[in-house]
Parts: sequence; C-alpha cells; structure tokens
Amino acid sequence: MDIKSTDRRPPMTQADRKPGAFSRWMQHRMNARMNRKIRRGRGTFMSMDVLVLHTVGRQSGQPRETPVAWFADGEDARLIVASGGGSRHPDWYANLMARSDQAAIELPGRDAMPVTPQRLDGADREQAWQRIAAAQPRIAKYQSKSDREYPVIRLTPR
Repeated sequence: MDIKSTDRRPPMTQADRKPGAFSRWMQHRMNARMNRKIRRGRGTFMSMDVLVLHTVGRQSGQPRETPVAWFADGEDARLIVASGGGSRHPDWYANLMARSDQAAIELPGRDAMPVTPQRLDGADREQAWQRIAAAQPRIAKYQSKSDREYPVIRLTPR
C-alpha cells in the first residue's frame, strides 16, 4: 500500500513534544533542590534572583511549588516572566491565572506570603519588559527565538 505525501503529518518539532517521564522526573528533582536552597536563604540561580511560586493545579487542585526568577517592581511587587521554553506557556502560569486567589510566594529565607497576580499588557508590559531585558539579556534572547510573547506578571502582596 502506497502512502501519499498528502496523508503524512508534518514532522513534530522539539517545541511540539511534551516532556517524557524521565524529563518530568528530572525537572521535579531540580525544582525541589532549588526550592530547598531558596528556603535556606540562597535565592539566586545564574545571577538571577529566584523565589518559590505557590500555585494550585487548575485540574488536580493539588498544591504546586515552582522556583521562578523575579525582578523588583517598586517596593513590594515582583515581576515574573512565563518563558518556560517551547511553544506553550508553562503549566505554572496556567495554574496561577486559573486560581489566582490561591497564589503565594516565598522569598529566600522567609515564610510564604499571599500575592495577587496581574498579567501586564500594552505599555505596562513594555516598560516592565525593557527593565527585565536590561537586567537579564538572556531572557530577551530566549524571547526573540519564540513564536509567542512571554507573559509578564506582577505579583503584589495581599
């Protein structure tokens, strides 16, 4: 039986693939290790400040903890970027937006504090993005290689 070229699906790119079991296991281990470091007061990774983001799974309802780079925004607020690589937003971003009333952050050596997330758009996003890109040019480089615009989220203590 001949398969016509029109019957074939286009080849999947690396960005289209979901991570396999081993990759998810490794990510879980790396996140847990980074979370421990943050809790011990050492909250930097690759010269970026890192916090523990607490979210609740939008489908499972289970608590989630993810280390995320952050950038100062005024005295109390923090900015985070939903980069995560690939062609879709990271799971933590979807959880954060779906259950925003249950979000919290842990800064190095401190207890968790509830926050209100706000996705920035328009001029607010552009101003925040310029500050982030100036502080960490590698993030701007990642953005330039992506087909999607990375969301920038302001986290304000409640």
